[in-house]
Amino acid sequence: MPPSTHTVTNQAPPLVDYDVFSADPALAEGVARHMTPERAEEARAELTALGRTAGSAQAQEWGRQANEHPPVLRTHDRYGHRIDEVDFHPAWHRLMEHAVTAGLTDAWSRPDGQLRRTAGFYVWSQVEAGHSCPVSMSHAAVPALRKEPALAAEWEPRLSSHVYDYGLERPAGDKLGAIAGMGMTEKQGGSDVRANTTEATPLTGEGAGEGEYTLLGHKWFCSAPMSDVFLVLAQAAPGKREGGLSCFLVPRVLPDGTRNAFRIQRLKDKLGNRSNASSEVEFDGTTWARRVGEEGRGVATIIEMVAATRLDCVTGSAALMRQAVAQATHHTAHRSAFGKLLIEQPLMRNVLADMALESEAATTLALRLAAAYDSAAGEGEQAAADRAFLRLALPTAKYWVTKRGVPLAGEALECLGGNGYVEESPMPRLLRESPLNSLWEGSGNVQALDVLRALQRSPESLNAFLTEIGRAHGADHRLDAATKDVFSQLADLDGIETRARRLVERMALVLQGSLLVRFAPAAVSDAFCASRLGGDWGAAFGTLPSGLDLESIVDRALPVA
Repeated sequence: MPPSTHTVTNQAPPLVDYDVFSADPALAEGVARHMTPERAEEARAELTALGRTAGSAQAQEWGRQANEHPPVLRTHDRYGHRIDEVDFHPAWHRLMEHAVTAGLTDAWSRPDGQLRRTAGFYVWSQVEAGHSCPVSMSHAAVPALRKEPALAAEWEPRLSSHVYDYGLERPAGDKLGAIAGMGMTEKQGGSDVRANTTEATPLTGEGAGEGEYTLLGHKWFCSAPMSDVFLVLAQAAPGKREGGLSCFLVPRVLPDGTRNAFRIQRLKDKLGNRSNASSEVEFDGTTWARRVGEEGRGVATIIEMVAATRLDCVTGSAALMRQAVAQATHHTAHRSAFGKLLIEQPLMRNVLADMALESEAATTLALRLAAAYDSAAGEGEQAAADRAFLRLALPTAKYWVTKRGVPLAGEALECLGGNGYVEESPMPRLLRESPLNSLWEGSGNVQALDVLRALQRSPESLNAFLTEIGRAHGADHRLDAATKDVFSQLADLDGIETRARRLVERMALVLQGSLLVRFAPAAVSDAFCASRLGGDWGAAFGTLPSGLDLESIVDRALPVA
């Protein structure tokens, strides 16, 4: 019935039924930039279809439902048998099904696979971020498994499948596709995985195969415990010189159809990421596992998985920022105050433009990293250069981009005012999700220290990083000055660890600035260099200096295909 007291006016319509891919020029242009015209056209068609689904009212409703109805742990069935299963709302499965069908667990089967998959992950993560965790790990497990060719031959086709086949009723060998999880951290160690105490004992005797072990211990954070298989770290032959921290593959269901000993103690009650099941698990000494890679080389083995998931952290944060900017610009383009649309108000335009710069810089950097991954898989000088570039650029980007999501999500929420603070809005979910990627796969300090290690141990990485930045030399005097400042900081090693964060932040900004100067419209690159590199920028969003083309920047950010 119509309201009896007033007429509802001046409210923005929901941001639905739009193409998430085509409405994002920074994304669409970036994909085309790094591909041949033929492959770019093929990718555009795929990503447009995914973008339309991502922007649909139905998909947005799935995201809402998956978070309103979080997973539930069932340790036992009605008869008292231990089952350790996690129940999900049907909306979760719809999200997972679309992600897997779209190839978001498969970057390995065709040219430009990393770039295509990264762009798709960016698009689909804007629907709902929680289910992106098992999607990311299933994709990222493949390079680690390739350290053990026999296991890779068995599991890579399952993990790269475009069929979502959920459930623990059958062994993975009888399914059309599989999902992977990961367990590294323990209570006493956290990021210091070498402090892990979980023990791996080799199986001996009749019927024991090579590389088979049993595990005894725990994992304080085990992601996606409903997955078919996990990569975990444990101490092989503890106390013996030939042992040490090693990587193991742990299936949930054994080849004969029986359940592996995989005890889910509880699900974590998290700030955000509510739709995803993060858990504490225990291995009881009968948990069957296969070693992946050499004994004592666990970190070196699983680091390939960590690197791939770190790229997804960058991409996921860039996607979150893009969705926050899309919501803010959409709302202000429909909401009026003081006689004008909010988007026309000079101060609001400054806020929106500032956030749009942050978003586009993150997106452009994520796509450059993905293109480097594709190149690095090949042979020759460019492949070697991109491998070296990633060694330094990836932790640098992981540090900076994931940290920018939190203030941007908060500022975007404020653009919607009270309408953004209520749970019917998507903004609270974005804000709660925003700190996650800076924690996952290594906090800010871990990333900063990783950059220092790369600088000390891999001089070729610094050369590749500086070569990338140098491609924009002479195009903007503020970028050139900031690059010189980075040189100065690198030359002064006194107290370098204490000021590592400051160094890594500056490196990230210079890298983003060099990419925008080369590839973004002049209005975008000029504003980025003037604020982030020129020093005329405040602590809050909305402090861009005068004289910039803010209208063009905001128009570019509007989610209108």
